[in-house]
Formats: sequence, structure tokens, C-alpha cells
Amino acid sequence: MFRIRRVYDDSIPIDRDAVSQVQAIMRSQFAALPENDIRKLPATLRNPLKYRFRSILFIADDSRARVKGFALLLHAPDLNFCYLDFLSVDPGIHGGGIGGALYERVRDESRELEVTGLFFESLPDEERLCRDHALLRQNRSRLKFYERYGARPVIGTAYETPLKPGDDCPPYLVYDPLDHVEPLSALALKRIVRAVLERKYGMSTPPGYIDMVVDSILDDPVRIREPRYRARQSLSPVSFSRSIDRLIGLVVTDRHEIHHVHERGYVEAPVRIGSILAGLEDLRFFARKEPRNYSEGWIRRIHARDFVEYLKRMCSRVDKGKSIYPYVFPIRNAARPPRELPVRAGYYCIDTFTPLNRDAYVAARRSVDCALTASDMLLGGYRLAYALVRPPGHHAEPRAFGGFCYFNSTAVAAEYLSAHGRVAVLDIDYHHGNGTQEVFYERADVLTLSIHGNPDFAYPYFSGFHDEHGRGPGRGYNVNYPLPETINGEEYRVVLGRALRRVERFKPRFLVIALGLDTAKADPTGTWSLRQKDFEAVGRMIGALKLPTLVVQEGGYRVKSLGANARHFFLGLWESACLPDRR
Repeated sequence: MFRIRRVYDDSIPIDRDAVSQVQAIMRSQFAALPENDIRKLPATLRNPLKYRFRSILFIADDSRARVKGFALLLHAPDLNFCYLDFLSVDPGIHGGGIGGALYERVRDESRELEVTGLFFESLPDEERLCRDHALLRQNRSRLKFYERYGARPVIGTAYETPLKPGDDCPPYLVYDPLDHVEPLSALALKRIVRAVLERKYGMSTPPGYIDMVVDSILDDPVRIREPRYRARQSLSPVSFSRSIDRLIGLVVTDRHEIHHVHERGYVEAPVRIGSILAGLEDLRFFARKEPRNYSEGWIRRIHARDFVEYLKRMCSRVDKGKSIYPYVFPIRNAARPPRELPVRAGYYCIDTFTPLNRDAYVAARRSVDCALTASDMLLGGYRLAYALVRPPGHHAEPRAFGGFCYFNSTAVAAEYLSAHGRVAVLDIDYHHGNGTQEVFYERADVLTLSIHGNPDFAYPYFSGFHDEHGRGPGRGYNVNYPLPETINGEEYRVVLGRALRRVERFKPRFLVIALGLDTAKADPTGTWSLRQKDFEAVGRMIGALKLPTLVVQEGGYRVKSLGANARHFFLGLWESACLPDRR
């Protein structure tokens, strides 16, 4: 069993190790390849157009992140073609369909880039061009494999002319039309051949060689060799997972229903999760994973120890079916909290409507587990992951709960990911993420941004103003966009564009989205009017950043539209983030 995934760069450990393993396969399989070409692989991924091609690396790896094979695809957006530079399987692995799975992934990518065709070099299967009979058998097997996909050598040109007279086995140029019906024109092929020879071989070609090969292309349309291996064999079934760079990892809280506050008007209800899942159920790009258990230490990285201990103790003592609401707030002497635990609730809370009950601690801790599980999916190779959690968390501060929030799952996930590079947290809930702001207010490695209703009229009322920029090392790394009470989708997207440009300037390794669907029209806690098409546009704008992105669910309380709005958000996000960029 193996999976196919795209490696965008070597910035996180799993990808850094994958690139290293690919380089080892290159050294083993391509002895004549200059060492400098192998060493520059990470640079070609980090700076994809530096070498006049956009490098796209696909790997086949197993559950232990062992690379079994790879394909390096070069995209030339200026001439609208793709060139398969390498496709190789670890020499210690025989069969298993890895080569076929990789080639199919390359073909899929090329088709979605809408290129003229896929080109690559393959050693010849004719004795007049290859005197080594053992090599000739390998070449025939390889060309037979590609012919099953419709890829065959271009004929009637001088492409097979050796760089040095007398050299054996000069390669064919093979063309895979990717099921296009239109024939390839001579002019298009001339441009493609010149680009391949100049960009790949450059100064290593003899004077006049490139012009000679290009000028030999006379047939219009271009001629492709007739099928030579007509005994078409059906492709063997292959056991591999879908390419995970095309999927969204999904982690759903499995203990949220125990936290059910039955008081009338309490909108943070279990039905929210079911409504969202119903909207996503037929989207085939979600890959669901069960939440793992993580140490409480990750919560204490964000929340004060006494606060965590209080929630644990207090919740365990509340009678089943009962709730404790804060009603005393001892701000005059915070150093001496009340002895009675129920009275002490106000010492740790920012409002009077977020209750403590028997299961609040357990449910909130499980939300954190879900966010961390989804974070690990990003670190494991996924580009997008969604933690569908309840209760939410972005109002929870280091020493305070409130706004239906107990532990700040978004902030814990951002802290977890920050060990691997800079993180940007963008909160798009209707209400300001005061807790997330407070956690990172003095840090420069985590950029926090929030688009929300102005606290002059919207909860939490005391936080989220425009002039809150951060403190000390964090000054300039907290950005608030408080907006008017009435705003439509178009106006919202203008502000979102500003926030995303700020994210781009920060150059984060990861993006964390605190997703509030309470910006929707008729949400009982908000005043804005975003509709399905607006959520899709928002998702598309965020996905266009092409960053590894974790989405953590926050608010959204209009059950009737929750599922549809979530569906459209993720449709936009997936299409923009996971489908090829044709630029």
C-alpha cells in the first residue's frame, strides 16, 4: 500500500526527508547525472521558475514516509507544455504498480494545467540506435509501458542525433497528447524542442546543435510513431491512496454531544456539527481521520496551569444536567480568588452566559485533540486540513473562558505548528478572536489577523479595535479589521483581500483559519449578510495563497444554512488550493 502526494518544498521535516530520499534514488538510478543537478533539487522546488521551468515533484511513499518512487514534472507556462524530467522507482522495489500510479498522477496534473501535451525523453528501442542488447530490452519494456497511455516517439526529426558523434542510445522525444484530438503543429513543436534543449542542456550542446534539431522539424502536423506494441495489456490493479495533496484532511470531534446546554436560547448546540457534516457529505475530497489523544501539556502551553486545573476540578463537581454560570467577577483583588469554586467561575470568565457543566472540560479538551490531529495531517503531507470542533475556542484567553469557548483550539494548533516555521492565524468569525490575540500579542513568529464586527457593538466589546497592533516583539504582528454593523459579501472581500496581502508579506509556513460561519445572513449572533456564493469566494481567495492551511471551526449558529455555507467555503478553498495553478 502506498500513497501519491506532491512535495512543494523541503520546509517541513517530512518533506525535507522525502527530498533527501529522492536524491538518493537519483544517485542510484542515474549514475551519469551530475551531482550538482541532484543537489539543486530543493532549490528548484523553493524557486520554481528560477530554472525557467516550474518544478513539480510527486512521490509515492508508505505509512512510514519511505519514498518508493518519484516523478519530477517540469511545467513551462510560457509555452504551455509539460516535460517529465524523471520518473523512477526505488531499485529495491519490483512491481507493485508504483510507476504507473506516478505516471497517471503526472498525466492528471498535465491535463488540469491544460497544456498542449506531455513530453519526455526515452532511450530507443531500435538496434540501429542502441547496441547494448540488455539495455535495448529495458528500453522496449519502458516504451511499451508508455504506449499503453498513448505516448509514442516523435518521428521524422533529428532529435535522436547524439550530442557527440558515435555515442550510443541517443533518446527519443516522446509525446503524450493527453487524449487531445488536435494534432501537434510543427511551429509548436519547434518552440517546445528549443525550450527543452536550451533549458535542460544549455551550454553542453555543441555549437549549432539546437538549431539543427529545431530546423529538422518539417512535418506539419507532427508525425508520431505508429503503435509498435499492439498487444495491449490491461493495467494491473494498484493499491494506493488518492494523491493527498488533492484531499482535505477532516477530523471531527467525537465527544461534543456530551456538552449539551439545554437552556433556552443557548445556540451553541450539538446540531451544529451534524448540519455542517450534512453539507459536506457528498464532497469526495475529504479524507476523514479519527482524533488522537494529546497531552494536556499542549493546552498548558497556551493556558495558565491554575486555569486548566480549575476547569478540570470544577466541571468534575457539577451535577449531571446542571450548569454553573459566573455571577461574581473579583477584579478588585485578582490575587485572592474566592474559595468557593462556583463563585470563582467569574474569576476565570469574561461573560455571564458561558456555563460550566459536567462535560465542558472533556468536550473542550477533545476539541484541542482534533485541532492537533488535523495539524499533524498538515505535517504529514496534506495541504489542507479541517478540524470540525465543538465547543469553539477563539474567545478563550490564557486565564479566562467565555463566548462559548473554554480552551483555544486555534491558538494551541498555531503554537504546535510554530515549531516548524512562521504561522499566520486569520480569524474570519463574526466576533473578534480576543483569546487568540491575547495569546500571541507579544510574539513576532505568529501573525494574528481578525476580520470582525466592530467591538463598539459586537461581542466581546472590549477587544478587537483597530489600534491594537501587538506589544514589544509582537508590535505590528496583530492586525484587526473591525467592520460596520451592516456589510455585504463584496465589501467583505475587499477587506479580506487586504488581510491576505498582509499574510503574503509575512511569508508564513502555515496558515490557520479560525472559521466562523456566523457572518452569514440571518445568523442569530451576527448582523452581516454573506451568502453561499460569498463563502465560496472567500474560500477561493484563501486557497489562492497555496499555503498549507488548517481550518478550525469556530462560530456559526443558523443551523438552516450552516451546511450549505460550509460546503461552498470548502468548494472554493479546495478548487483554488488543490487544483493546478496555470500561471
